[in-house]
Formats: sequence, C-alpha cells, structure tokens
Amino acid sequence: MLARLPWPLPAALAWALCWAVYLLALRLALSPLSAMLLACAVGALACLPARRWWRRALIALGFPLSLALSGTQLLPTWAWLLPMAMLLLVYPLHTWRDAPLFPTPAGALGGLAAVASLAPGAAVLDGGCGLGAGLRALRTVYPRARLHGVECSPLLALACRLRCPWARVWRGDLWAEDWRDYQMVYLFQRPETMARAAAKARAEMLPGTWLVSLAFAVPDLPAHARVDTVAQRPVWVYAIGRDV
Repeated sequence: MLARLPWPLPAALAWALCWAVYLLALRLALSPLSAMLLACAVGALACLPARRWWRRALIALGFPLSLALSGTQLLPTWAWLLPMAMLLLVYPLHTWRDAPLFPTPAGALGGLAAVASLAPGAAVLDGGCGLGAGLRALRTVYPRARLHGVECSPLLALACRLRCPWARVWRGDLWAEDWRDYQMVYLFQRPETMARAAAKARAEMLPGTWLVSLAFAVPDLPAHARVDTVAQRPVWVYAIGRDV
C-alpha cells in the first residue's frame, strides 16, 4: 500500500511507524538497543516495495538518522552501524540493480496454463521469489507442478519458506542457478535484465520448456503468447526451442 502513495508520503508514514514502534517498545520495558533494532526492522521491511534504491535507503535509514539527531545518549556508538547491516541483510547491496521487491499481483497469471501447458510434476522456478507472491500465483495455475524459488536475501528467503511450505525455496543468485533443470522459469524483473534472461534461456533451457516474464518482454525472442489479465502487467510467454 505504501508504494502506491505519492512520494514522500511513504517515507513519512514509515518513519512515523518506526517511531511508534520504538516508543511502544520502550514503554514495554525493552532495552533502548532492542527497541531501536525492532524499529529499524520495521523500517527495513517498509522500504522493500519502493521502486528506486535511493527511496529504499531513505525509508530504511530515516528512523535511525532521526534518532541519532535527537541526541539520545542511551545507545552505544557501535549500535548505529546496526541499521545499515540490517538493511543489507534484508536486501543485499548487489541485488539493488535487479528488481526491487514488487510482488506478483493477484490473478496476474490467470490464463497462463491455457497457452503454456505443463505435465504433472513439472519443475517450475520463480527467479527472485521475494516473499512468495509469484509462487502462490504459480501454484494456483499449476497445482500439480513442483515449485521452486530462489531469493538472494536470506531474510526474504526465510519468510518465503514460511509462507510457501509446499515449495522448495533457498537463498541464492537466480543468474547463477542452472535453468536446465526446469520446465518453466518465471521472472518478474526489470527491463534492463531481460537481455540477460534471453541469453541465459538460450544457453541453458531445453527445447520444449517455457520462459515466462511478467510485465517486461524479452528481447530477441519471439513471444509464443501474451496474456493480459491485470492492467499494465502483461504476461509474456516464450516457448524455448519451438518458436526460435
């Protein structure tokens, strides 16, 4: 919801929420350090839907910076390094050039099975599964598939495993993962990464498999089909080895 509000309202609301959590934690007799960590965790999670890296940084770091400027003497000096460490743990720095955490909209993959059929037990990979919205959408469309998710953030991977216990989810790099083991690879990335996805699909995916991209077309690959279920979120379907 915060990501849909005009900027800088999402940042202001996130900072206010962090301060509310911090003050409430102090009233509940938590130590100042524990209260700060809890509030910073709220800020780190609130920053994830932001589309630009600098907005994510402002949302996540706004509370600890304002706390530092408040002149509090209750925290040790080294404690001010913890908010940045927490942000990097949730969303590692090298992944900021890939897609931000932006979940697959509900119903976005409806109709996919009609144009990309899979045999029961087929292996499907959600590359960059985040909190599991894509895996849940895939499960609705392919209830008999074996679903897999790879996510670079250890905390997001853990949260995804808890939300999607029926899927195999692990922490890793989707670009380092071997795609040849999957009958379908699903991506919700950025336009800048689509050329890389096309090259990897050509190099690793076997004939008869499917590459599916939400919102962004893959260059230099003819689309097998386009599914328009959610406005401004077309599903591009590529039949590897069939249309090329």
